[in-house]
Amino acid sequence: MSAITPDTITPPPPRRAVLGSREGDDEAVFAALDTRIIRRFSRLLAPYKWTLAAAVASILIFVATNVAVPAAIGIVIQNTIAGQSHTPFGWLIGGFAALIVVSLVFSFLQDWLSARLAQQVIFDLRRSMFSHLQDMSLSVLDQTHVGRIMARLQGDVNALQEFLEGSMGALADMVILVTVIAVLLAMNLKLGLLTLTVLPALIGLRALWLPRVKDTFRRARDASSIVNGALAENINGIRTVQESRREAVNFGLFEEKVRENFEAQVDAARAARIMTPTVSILTGIAMAIIVVVGGNEVLGHTLKVGEMVAYILYVRKFFEPVATLSQQYTGMQRAMAAGYRIFEVLDVPVTIKDKPDAVALEHIESSIELDHVTFGYRPGQPVLHDVSLSVKPRELVALVGPTGSGKTSITALVNRFYDVWDGQVRVGGHDVRDVTLASLGRTVAMVLQEPFLFTGTVMENIRYSTPGATREQAIAAAKSVAAHDFIIKLPNGYDSELGQRGRNVSIGQRQLISFARALVADPQILILDEATANIDSFTELAIQRALKVLFQGRTSLVIAHRLATVRDADRIVVLQQGRIVEQGDHDQLIAAKGLYAHLYSSNYASFDDVARAEDEAVFEMQT
Repeated sequence: MSAITPDTITPPPPRRAVLGSREGDDEAVFAALDTRIIRRFSRLLAPYKWTLAAAVASILIFVATNVAVPAAIGIVIQNTIAGQSHTPFGWLIGGFAALIVVSLVFSFLQDWLSARLAQQVIFDLRRSMFSHLQDMSLSVLDQTHVGRIMARLQGDVNALQEFLEGSMGALADMVILVTVIAVLLAMNLKLGLLTLTVLPALIGLRALWLPRVKDTFRRARDASSIVNGALAENINGIRTVQESRREAVNFGLFEEKVRENFEAQVDAARAARIMTPTVSILTGIAMAIIVVVGGNEVLGHTLKVGEMVAYILYVRKFFEPVATLSQQYTGMQRAMAAGYRIFEVLDVPVTIKDKPDAVALEHIESSIELDHVTFGYRPGQPVLHDVSLSVKPRELVALVGPTGSGKTSITALVNRFYDVWDGQVRVGGHDVRDVTLASLGRTVAMVLQEPFLFTGTVMENIRYSTPGATREQAIAAAKSVAAHDFIIKLPNGYDSELGQRGRNVSIGQRQLISFARALVADPQILILDEATANIDSFTELAIQRALKVLFQGRTSLVIAHRLATVRDADRIVVLQQGRIVEQGDHDQLIAAKGLYAHLYSSNYASFDDVARAEDEAVFEMQT
């Protein structure tokens, strides 16, 4: 077969990173409302249409009673102070009080329903994002900064939640504004038109203000992200910081970022509040116009005193939602930008998923086959080149080779963390793309070089992948990997709480717990990806003795840099630059006098110890 080159392989199409630079997108969001985002929001509200209907009904009743209050005040004044009362004063006061009570009740009701609706939508959104992120392909997550994903799950969702909680209030303000305009024009067309003369000025000022504050708001968001990123980085690297005694230097750098953030936030707050005094000035101008013109009409007996008072109250009520909507406009645009970024994550396609006709792996011969596999993580940069490998049921195969030779890539393809570019990966004779991921996960268990423990008890971590396992089974697995002795010495034994990522136990102990987690699942295929790299030699000897028993009856792939850990394998496969250069048992490879023998005879403890130039020379000799 001809050699595989980057020009002949079929790499996956280039994929845009999940969370790249959003400056251009933010500009688009600030420029106009995106109807696509609004439609997506409406679909989120669809399951709660009755709650939404109740909230809207409460808003309409609240608006009706709220707008009726100034008219009621005018009637009371006209019928009492002006001496034209034909209704008992007690009835007037009672009716006025009833309006106030109904307005307050439905104001509370619309606020409560709005908050409930927002929480329901955010609850669904958080679940959808979490579920989608768990299913998202590793090829996408590998290219995405964790901090950016957390910004989606926290910052953007919180911004959307704040907008949704206040959106019903904004709707109420809009309805009040339209209703008050209609009332003003209906009560007195002349005064109504005079009042509305300030609107062109308000719209013009808004048009001049918005373009100038876009950069201010964007700078505030960017500064906040930089501070959060620096804080997270220093917390995650606190051991290195303290080891290097970089506390003072890092504090100075962080203080500079915080100061920039402070100045950006102050500028943004000032820009956001600048419209409030503007609206107040325009309110004062409108009130002056009404007092002068309306006062003359009262003196000329063409306008009643009660109507004049009601009209002044309506003018104030007209500008209240104007001021509120001016402040909410910025929040709405933040929500639009947040929605854009949230839906961007949700729209990332899940490529590693079950086919409609996928079959479950049951009662199979636990063989592993790689058939002319070519694969890489980036287009045009293959890691594995036309690799073919067959592992028989219950065979122990060790994969060795320098860093970057493709060992971990092989195990990742067996687990179907990624899909191959060319060729096939088969487990039990089935292409892994044709079987269900759940059954593949039950068939194959893996222990990684970097053990990851979750917050919870030791027992919960051991049974993490097999919740149905009994306590006795978990303890038996721990004993098999020499973890039982140190576990029972913990304050509460198997019920001891582990800190974040298991930081309150040693690295070696974390690895032993992860061994027990894999073994309690009793998989047909066991993969150890340099799982003894972080364990001291004494502990490794104990594990090796236990693993000899545990490997029996299972197909096993073992990746190890240490040559001493692979001598007892049924077969050793030597990889170099993404190709298999030789394979056989220890004695056969020593007799072949190839790369393996060269490294072993040179007394290298690990394949990583070989110099790059010498490594490449040996590779050329073998190929």
